[in-house]
Amino acid sequence: MTRPAGRVLTLLELLQSGGTRTVAELADRLGVDGRTVRRYVEQLIDLDVPVESVRGRYGGYRLGAGYRLPPLMLSGDEALAVLLGLVAGRRAAPTGAGHTASETASAKIRRVLPGHLAGRLDALLESLAFTDGPGEAAVPDTGVLLTIADAVRHGRPVSMRYTGGDGRRGERTLHAYGIVAHAGRWYVTGRDAGIGEDRTFRLDRIADARALPGSFEVPAGTDPAARLLSGFATAEYRHEVTLRIHGTVEQIRARLPAAVAILEAEEGPAADGDPTPGRWWRVGVRAERLDWLPPVLAALDRPFVIERPDELRDLVAALADRLASSARRDP
Repeated sequence: MTRPAGRVLTLLELLQSGGTRTVAELADRLGVDGRTVRRYVEQLIDLDVPVESVRGRYGGYRLGAGYRLPPLMLSGDEALAVLLGLVAGRRAAPTGAGHTASETASAKIRRVLPGHLAGRLDALLESLAFTDGPGEAAVPDTGVLLTIADAVRHGRPVSMRYTGGDGRRGERTLHAYGIVAHAGRWYVTGRDAGIGEDRTFRLDRIADARALPGSFEVPAGTDPAARLLSGFATAEYRHEVTLRIHGTVEQIRARLPAAVAILEAEEGPAADGDPTPGRWWRVGVRAERLDWLPPVLAALDRPFVIERPDELRDLVAALADRLASSARRDP
């Protein structure tokens, strides 16, 4: 590659970093004069790279929005980060359009990856493990995702076909507040106009989303992520568990996150003889099964009281007996 061509690509990389760059700044970074910078800009424009001229005291050049993606200049670490993201995406979407796009994008980047970086990538992929199997997290349709994201941004109602967990399909009109990624899935929270209530929908269960005329205002103080987690913690399950736990929020949340438990502060004294800072909290948990809770409470290692159900007390006592028996067992 000749030096002028290399400088043109360096110019493109500088512009891709964002903001407006003055001619003097670009000339200094490229080691050329202002006239040469303008000539390099003209070469980029000839290649259909949308470079805009900004007038004024702080004017210069910036990269504008074009009808297609301009050539990207990625550092080695940036290229590896993109490829790792694509690998994770392929595991989440083992089939379909999303998988195909991920495969082709990976191939394009790897084709131009320098040999030493390709070796680093191969070494990393060989040592990489996943805690879940491929395809366990469903990926939403790209068109649906972009349509709803645009509706959130502009406050427009969305019409969509939704398939519920029971397999039933129906038409919904949604006033979408925000999109949330949680535990490998994508969700949208908002008001279901048909029933006049706030709801959460999985994006991978939405089909044929389209924006409708009109607009709406998102209620002040709305936090889509908090609504999602609260919805998980208060969903209808077989068991309703009420505990009192002494400790800090951080200690309790380390084992009982917001998607699992609701915390309410209680007035009360610290646990007897416990020097650890904290207070008593009333903790509500809804669960289909209880067998996972005793090990969690043991790992929490904080004073606690079980208010209900009695079945949980029996399970905790049984776990304590097993632990005590194992501790007394001769090696």
